Amino acid sequence: MCGFHLAFITAHLPNYVQNFCIGTSLSPEELRALGLRALALAGFANIFGTLLAARLGGIFPKPYVLAMIYVLRAIIILGFVSFPVTPASVMIFGFLMGGLWLSTVPLTSALVLVMFGPRVMGTLFGFVFLSHQLGGFVGVWLGGIWFDRFGTYDAVWFLAIALGLLSAVIHLLVKERSVLITV
Repeated sequence: MCGFHLAFITAHLPNYVQNFCIGTSLSPEELRALGLRALALAGFANIFGTLLAARLGGIFPKPYVLAMIYVLRAIIILGFVSFPVTPASVMIFGFLMGGLWLSTVPLTSALVLVMFGPRVMGTLFGFVFLSHQLGGFVGVWLGGIWFDRFGTYDAVWFLAIALGLLSAVIHLLVKERSVLITV
C-alpha cells in the first residue's frame, strides 16, 4: 500500500497538477513545476514526519501508529481530490502527505525486529521492501494506464484511499509480540 501511494504520487502529481489545476494563469510548464515543488516540500516534511512516527512508535503500539498513518493518508488524499486543485491545495497536499511519506519505515522495520528478531531481520525486511517496490510499480503503471485511457486519475486516487483504509485495518490486526522462528 505504501509503495502504491508514494510511487503513484511521485510519478503522477506533476501531470495531475498540470492537467487539473484551476484558477491560475500559470503555463503548463509552470503548473508542472508547481507539482514538482510540492514533491520537494513532501521530501522536506518527510524528515519531520519520519522522526515523529519513530517517536510515536516508542510510545504507542507500532501497529496502531501505522494504522493511523494509513488513515491519515486516506483522509488527506480524499480531501485533495474532493476540492478544486489550486496552487495552494497542491502545496498543502505536498506538505501533509510528505509528513506521512516514509514515516512507515521505522515502524515497519521495528515491528519486524520485535516480532522476528535480529537473526532474520535482513531477509524479512528485504521481503517488506520487495512488496513496497511491487506496490510502487502497480501505482505508477496503473496511474499511467488509467490516465492514458480515460484522461483522469480519479479511479486511481480512490483506489489509493481504499488501499490506505484497508492497510489501516490490516495493521490493527497485527499483534506486536515475538514469533518463534526456527531456522
